Amino acid sequence: MDGQLIAFTGIAAGLVAMPGADFTVVVRNALVSRRAGAVCALGIAGGLLVHTTLAVAGVAAVLVAVPALFRALQLLGGAYVLQLGVRTLWSLRGAVPAPEEKTPEPAHPLRQGFVTNVLNPKASLTFLSLLPQFVPAGSPALPRTLLLALIVCALALAWFQAVALLVDRLGRWLRRPRAARGLQAGTGVALTVLGAALLLEPLLP
Repeated sequence: MDGQLIAFTGIAAGLVAMPGADFTVVVRNALVSRRAGAVCALGIAGGLLVHTTLAVAGVAAVLVAVPALFRALQLLGGAYVLQLGVRTLWSLRGAVPAPEEKTPEPAHPLRQGFVTNVLNPKASLTFLSLLPQFVPAGSPALPRTLLLALIVCALALAWFQAVALLVDRLGRWLRRPRAARGLQAGTGVALTVLGAALLLEPLLP
């Protein structure tokens, strides 16, 4: 592996591991089951594949050229993340479950992961600006950018699968009624705040 690929892998790993809505959604699903968290991680990797493909094709540049489209996608993504947060907090309104009770599987964890990631237009812009920096001068751009895109997706898949596994390993403690409600409340608040921030950002001058 050449020096540029090593540098890109390090930067991309940092971007992928940065806490955000993706991380919170995986934790939320992994609290239910390892399978739900793993499937959600697959959805996030799929969303990143869309973003990196757009960056490779140059389509993401349209988001820069048409600010209204960028803002519309931000609002749509913020609304989706916000409703996930509100639904998570709303589910706390009932009684504390007994330790032996199992939380029902969330609906469509794959879709939750995919939609949460794909409705974040900043991801496309990030990779649109990042990928060209690691294409050596004079070399064919398409094969190189495709390789970089695959590295990003592989990193995301590995990282979020590891997060789901860690949450599952800690599951016995995390699923204790008091701990489960505390973590669920934390993820709900985090998703609500992130969604509200995404909604407000396009409206600020």
